[in-house]
Amino acid sequence: MNWELIFGQIKWTSFVFAGAIENPSLSEFIASGAGSVAVLGALAAVILLTVKGWWVPLWRDWLTSVDHKKVGIMYIAIALVMFARAVIEAALMRAQQLAATDSGGFLSADHFGQLFSTHGTIMIFFVAMPFITGLMNYVMPLQIGARDVSFPLLNAISLMLTMAGAILIMVSLVVGQFSTGGWSAYPPFTGIEFSPGEGVDYWIWAVSLGSIGSTLTGLNFAVTIYKKRCPGMTLFRMPLFTWTTLCTSILMIFAMAPLTAATVMLALDRYAGFHFFTNGDGGNMMNYANLFWLFGHPEVYILILPAFGVWSEVVATFSSKRIYGYTSLVYATMCIAVLSFAVWLHHFFTMGQSANVNAIFGIATMIIGVPTGVKVYDWLLTMVGGRIRFTTPMLFHINFLLTFILGGMTGVLLANPGIDFQVHNTLFLIAHFHNMIIPGVLFGMFAAVQFWFPKAFGFRLHEGLGRASFWCFAPGFLLAFFPLYWLGLMGATRRTYMWSDPDYLPWLALAMAGAALILAGFALMVMQIVVSVRQREPLAAPLGDPWDGRALEWSIPSPPPDWNFAVLPEVTARDPFYEAKKAGTAYRSPAAYEDIEVPRNTATAPLIGLFACAWAFGLVWHIWWLAIVSFVLIWVVVIARSFATDTEEIIPAATVKAANEAFLAAVRSAPGVTRDREMTSENRGRAIPEGLEGRSGAVSSGAAVEVLS
Repeated sequence: MNWELIFGQIKWTSFVFAGAIENPSLSEFIASGAGSVAVLGALAAVILLTVKGWWVPLWRDWLTSVDHKKVGIMYIAIALVMFARAVIEAALMRAQQLAATDSGGFLSADHFGQLFSTHGTIMIFFVAMPFITGLMNYVMPLQIGARDVSFPLLNAISLMLTMAGAILIMVSLVVGQFSTGGWSAYPPFTGIEFSPGEGVDYWIWAVSLGSIGSTLTGLNFAVTIYKKRCPGMTLFRMPLFTWTTLCTSILMIFAMAPLTAATVMLALDRYAGFHFFTNGDGGNMMNYANLFWLFGHPEVYILILPAFGVWSEVVATFSSKRIYGYTSLVYATMCIAVLSFAVWLHHFFTMGQSANVNAIFGIATMIIGVPTGVKVYDWLLTMVGGRIRFTTPMLFHINFLLTFILGGMTGVLLANPGIDFQVHNTLFLIAHFHNMIIPGVLFGMFAAVQFWFPKAFGFRLHEGLGRASFWCFAPGFLLAFFPLYWLGLMGATRRTYMWSDPDYLPWLALAMAGAALILAGFALMVMQIVVSVRQREPLAAPLGDPWDGRALEWSIPSPPPDWNFAVLPEVTARDPFYEAKKAGTAYRSPAAYEDIEVPRNTATAPLIGLFACAWAFGLVWHIWWLAIVSFVLIWVVVIARSFATDTEEIIPAATVKAANEAFLAAVRSAPGVTRDREMTSENRGRAIPEGLEGRSGAVSSGAAVEVLS
């Protein structure tokens, strides 16, 4: 038997457990432990699904679903699983740096290099991206009064390509090693001469699958917003979260293409002997830097703009006020989206271009802070005079305002090429980047989960555990990253696995304490979800509006039916549902119901994802038969799907009417809740609008019925 023909370059020593056997060390034992956790976790999932009999529901109701709501939930599930790995890796890196003062620590240099590469790659491509994509998937169609996205099957394929990339990175824990080239994978280090193993190939194909999925998502969402808005939903009546989704989608379309081009060209350099990025053979490695950061800086705003949309929804809802400066927020969002393509070169101020070029991009970088400042002022002015409720999402928002402003100020400093030249390769830059991304994106997504969870599942999350999680995350973030500013000014370089300066030690200890608090915050968040599931009856909010919401998603049951809206709404105001509640026109029965057409479930997307993952794995390990067969099977599935004609199913009007009238009857008969009682078991999802509360903070159920029915 020709082993190489069947298994390519995989050998016994390719498995992570071989290292602990052949070269026992603490670093190898940690790597083997991580691989064991991955294998045992997969086995536990298989056993659980088998024992519970969940395989059929998982396949029938989830993996083959093209419903935008289920697709969105699966995206977020991927993000949370990958976040668990990434945050553990971050804590491990911080512990290594703390232990490695005048010593080698407990990790090898190569192992540390893999950790910072996987941490960055996972957090950007497989935590932040699927988190924002899942949130936009779930919320945006509901906010514009649509029944689904424009291309439901394409949406599911995008999900499965992202899942395939995530699986590939998880497989690298067990079979082979990951890249040590960082999340940006600069050549020539990632060329075949300096990184001849499988690590860079894992990075290339995981990122390529994710970037293709994100490009398709951007096209899908942009078309949905342009074409699927309900009657009366003009552009300047769209909720701000939908506006940020639109701008993000346009950024995805144009920014992901340079990344895909860069990864394909790097792959051709490695696999076929091309020299796109080899300086001595006619190429130019700066071409890679330009292509990568043509993606990389718009990517920052791909991540942050949806979070800005979340903050706009959260601050208006929990301040019980209409958002201040709606129009200025819209124009600020568009300005940020456009300017994001004009600042990529500040990522290589130190790489040798002229002072004039640096000055131009430095000025552009400073200018982009102006529309961001407009947003901050509008959020603050929304809170002024409002009745602020210090819920978990609002706590995250207030913390975001304080920390994001500080991070923005350090960004203005780094926009100065002279300052950037001094601190570019230090921990100061790491502190700045995390100072923007964690409060801006990660905390925004955590707030979004707390905010929209009852809409997705029909019950609220446990508020006490949510606040406990926040009180770990907020100080944990400060402790983990603010010491890095000082370390950077002291000269501590990034991507360094050991130190010789004992003065770094107390600051590294503070950072380690912060990492421990962040881990505790994540553990409490997981606990919150588990406890909330077990206590879902007292936390139930099936009537759809637990927070006195303003946009259309709060006008329908929780969780929403497959068809979203029994009858497509007609919009006449900027906060349509809130205005309808105030006018007494919410929850009215429609004059007539019609049959609704929804897309059927299909195995097309999961099969494409499965074969794409197998194709990429074959390319990583040079298992050519697997790569060829998988590639052919992808196109077999695509062609077979093109012959399918029975792709839609009809929901009879009688079914829609029965479900909707039952919901309306439940709302009309339920007593409303005031802001003072929204965290109690009395909150079943029918909030009394702020303006209708009596001076005592309560209102009779009869008055509420009169207004809302």
